Amino acid sequence: MTDQDSNWERQALERIASAGLIEQRRSRRWGIFFKTLGFLYFSMFLIGIFAIDGGDYGASSTQPHSAMVRLDGIIAEGQSASADQINQALRNAFANEFSKAIIIKINSPGGSPVQSAQINKEIRRLKARHPEKKVYAVVDDICASGGLYVAVAADLIYADESSIVGSIGVRMDGFGFVDAMAKLGVERRLLTAGEHKAMLDPFAPVDSFEKNHLQGLLDSIHEEFIAVVKAGRGDRLVADADLFSGLFWSGRGALELGLIDGLASADEVARNLIEVEDIIDYSIKPSVLDQFAGRVGAALAASLSLVSPQLR
Repeated sequence: MTDQDSNWERQALERIASAGLIEQRRSRRWGIFFKTLGFLYFSMFLIGIFAIDGGDYGASSTQPHSAMVRLDGIIAEGQSASADQINQALRNAFANEFSKAIIIKINSPGGSPVQSAQINKEIRRLKARHPEKKVYAVVDDICASGGLYVAVAADLIYADESSIVGSIGVRMDGFGFVDAMAKLGVERRLLTAGEHKAMLDPFAPVDSFEKNHLQGLLDSIHEEFIAVVKAGRGDRLVADADLFSGLFWSGRGALELGLIDGLASADEVARNLIEVEDIIDYSIKPSVLDQFAGRVGAALAASLSLVSPQLR
């Protein structure tokens, strides 16, 4: 092999090695670029989770308007329909001098009697402080149990012909696995301090004393519910044996019983009754992080306590 051939091979190898190094550097640069881009995207996502919240919607409005507060879903701590969320939105709506009246738009099957009562009381407190502003409850698809507990604090209640209204009652439910345990040959081992600490244990037979105690508890909450409905609706209620039985009715049926005052949508209430067609939503929308934390907290609380009475 001549020196010329050897030089040619060496140069070829050097060019191949150089091209390989260049390609490696180029690949490394693109890798760093995409990793940086991914990191920035993930950081923006995390910032969005922590930063996005509902704020005080409508609070800065400086034109006459009808103020709306939405009550959607289960009424419970940690949910969008919790007393904290709804009451803050109501306070914001009442506080704005340009809001001419308040519309509470309800689409709820009910929930916690405590949360429902807190919202009812806050509505009545705010009405007393702002007697010039009327409160209208407007039913969307459903206003049952705890939803109605809230609605009766309004001056007037409206619904659609096909809305579901009523269910004035209280429930507490669970499951029993006593026979299944016996068939499977599983022995229940439970230690408690307190004779009735294991009340509602699904793996033990129903105790008659505990059953009567819980029934008394439910009856007491039911009586309070009835009293709140009567106080809110007054002589508009029609005497009917089924009114407080837990039954529910369509919008037309509820109108006949005096549970609502008329058939109208939120837009119709704003346009025809308040006479201010512009509606501004004051509902507070929790951040993604708050919603996640609320669900985790509610699930944890449910796993560590007795099943709570529900206005559902």
